[in-house]
Amino acid sequence: MSPTGSAEKGPGLGPTILVRMSARAVPAPLAQLPNALTVARLLLIPVFVALMLSAEGGHSWAAGIVFGIAGVTDQIDGYLARRWRVESAFGKVADPLADRLMIDAAVILLFAADHMPWAGLVVILGRDIALMLGYKFAAPQGYDLQVNIVGKAATWLLYLGIGFLLVTDRDTRWPYWIFWAGLVLAVIAGVQYAVAAWKATRA
Repeated sequence: MSPTGSAEKGPGLGPTILVRMSARAVPAPLAQLPNALTVARLLLIPVFVALMLSAEGGHSWAAGIVFGIAGVTDQIDGYLARRWRVESAFGKVADPLADRLMIDAAVILLFAADHMPWAGLVVILGRDIALMLGYKFAAPQGYDLQVNIVGKAATWLLYLGIGFLLVTDRDTRWPYWIFWAGLVLAVIAGVQYAVAAWKATRA
């Protein structure tokens, strides 16, 4: 003990203690909650598809609620994983995959119901295919994709826009503005990811 009564810090020990203290200790079962929410979101996809197929004209409050739950859990699982410092390799892959599959399914089904412009379908599917191919190329080279704020904002707006499209009729135009805003940000984020991956793999 030092004369002041405080514990002395060995060389390099202070930062280590601070890091350990900053990490939130959570019970092991609770630490699995973020991944469990991600899995639940994946399981909601066939439920959403079934509800949409039974709906008329791409309008379904039930499907909209399921889609909204998926959007909310997307925010919760990522927040908890970062807050509790329990990010996992599974979560880094499954979390964005669940988002892409849910949004892609919604866009395809809305297009089939004549409730989504073909440009929205092409851009969404094209972007997601490009991201998957890019990740398949970059991941083996050690590149770790980190979602940026533009990508997060794009996902929020797409969930909002598509969610409102699901519960409104074809003549309601304002949900499309939210959707297009999210789509523009999604394309910008996709370009940023591609540039970052290219620079990382070329270094």
